[in-house]
Amino acid sequence: MSNATHSATLLISAPDKKGLVAAIANFLMTYNANIMHADQHQDNVEGLFLMRVQWDLRGFTLPMDDFAAAFEPIAREHDMSWKVSLSSRKPRMAIFVSKYEHCLVDLLHRWRIGELDCDIPLVISNHEDCRRLVEFNDIPYHVIPVTKENKAEAEAEQFRLLEEAGVDLVVLARYMQVLSHEFVTRYPNKVINIHHSFLPAFDGAKPYHRAFARGVKLIGATSHYVTEDLDEGPIIEQEVTRISHRDEVDDLVQKGRDLEKVVLSRAVRWHLDQRILSYSNKTVIFD
Repeated sequence: MSNATHSATLLISAPDKKGLVAAIANFLMTYNANIMHADQHQDNVEGLFLMRVQWDLRGFTLPMDDFAAAFEPIAREHDMSWKVSLSSRKPRMAIFVSKYEHCLVDLLHRWRIGELDCDIPLVISNHEDCRRLVEFNDIPYHVIPVTKENKAEAEAEQFRLLEEAGVDLVVLARYMQVLSHEFVTRYPNKVINIHHSFLPAFDGAKPYHRAFARGVKLIGATSHYVTEDLDEGPIIEQEVTRISHRDEVDDLVQKGRDLEKVVLSRAVRWHLDQRILSYSNKTVIFD
């Protein structure tokens, strides 16, 4: 993106009322902001205003260290929830994986060619299977076996590694373990999962087998933020493909893998680009 290394992005949600766009634009223009992108959405049912605005920092006269103090009076006046990010600071993303490597391979490829603008300080797994692939990309690979008996200790070690690495986002690339309430609470809207079904259909285990048994004509994949309610977090992206009576379970799995990796990578990219606002267990994805 043009000027990406010199930009800031502001995400805002607030009770909807007149004058919000003008208040935000006038504030930025006070400091000579060159607005590059602006997008907004009004949810009439919720009475909510949501906005994403990105501006070029070259010529912007307000030091970003002083942005919060300067913007807070406007935010308080309009009851805004907001966050600002700088494109010069790359988010730090950890990947969790078990044995299936197709989503991991896709993420690493897109990261290596610069499509995912982030740092990947580590990959965590409960199996050894993907070690060579990850270490080939010069990323540390940590195996932490997880059982019913050691789950708390395993997560404590995961927390230690994530905190040491300063991780901002956790991506579950077919990580076949259910995260605890404590994990989700530590990383609200910062854990992205890929589920191999078009949610809310066929949540939980073995969705391809259940889809085959039901005789569906479409299968899908869903990427969502993780909450303590399994497979019920805010949906970020979905995709489907058509199948036929000739397809067996293995065919569904093969076709589904193509969907899974694309859907997960889109969701991760949009999160890294600060294009997502979540509310009421839904998401807005800004253009």
